[in-house]
Amino acid sequence: MTRPSLKPFLKWAGGKRWLFESGQFSLPDFPGRYIEPFLGGGAAFFENRPQNAVLSDANARLIELYVVVRDEHALFEKYMRSHAREHCYDYYYHMRGKKCRTPVTRAAQFLYLNRTCWNGLYRENLKGQFNVPIGTKKTVIFETDNFREWSVALKEARIVNRDFEDAIDEAGCGDFVFVDPPYTVRHNMNGFVKYNQNIFAWEDQIRLRAALERAAKRGASFAMTNADHESIRELYADFGEHKKLWRQSVIAGKSAHRGKSSELLVVG
Repeated sequence: MTRPSLKPFLKWAGGKRWLFESGQFSLPDFPGRYIEPFLGGGAAFFENRPQNAVLSDANARLIELYVVVRDEHALFEKYMRSHAREHCYDYYYHMRGKKCRTPVTRAAQFLYLNRTCWNGLYRENLKGQFNVPIGTKKTVIFETDNFREWSVALKEARIVNRDFEDAIDEAGCGDFVFVDPPYTVRHNMNGFVKYNQNIFAWEDQIRLRAALERAAKRGASFAMTNADHESIRELYADFGEHKKLWRQSVIAGKSAHRGKSSELLVVG
């Protein structure tokens, strides 16, 4: 039975909702589990709502948010509506610097900051503190928000905080792995790639290739989106089928400065 897709509740750099809406890729049929080791905004999961899903990410705060939405959506929504009532410049910076003590208050803080910070960016300083400035958007709760439905969608999923290699090494015969890592390339070319290099180094790209190759040998299938860059194409030169994807760039701060960009899809 096909279940209706959901718009993600989180804005995340590199989100893949566009990939499915553009018709350039769709999930294949597979008999096993759906495994996603770079969960991020969860666009691929919510668009397809596969059963028997294993969702993970190395960002512990992000994973805590998903667990809270799954298990405590009513209380979570209550805190979000409180943030919406209080939102202003001073309140944003107050919440940005506050140390919340419970999972549900930390999760609500996380989503509140995500929805009101600059461009939905998640960035931490060297002390591990969220340090993105306030953005221009004022909306904290949208009319289309349905925390109960997001909770229902996540009920059947196992949600884990862990390294991507551990997640992929779990994949076996019949499983399908959807992989969307930070777009780090061999040589830093701009500020965004340099930022990604701090959280996902070129050595991690090499680890990812090796993990996918091991999974394929165990009988798992995969689809990976990545930077359409010479170093990535070389890394996967003898592995998987390659396709160029086209999308509207969302990295530039002003929409007038955004154009089309290409990404690489590797399936195996």
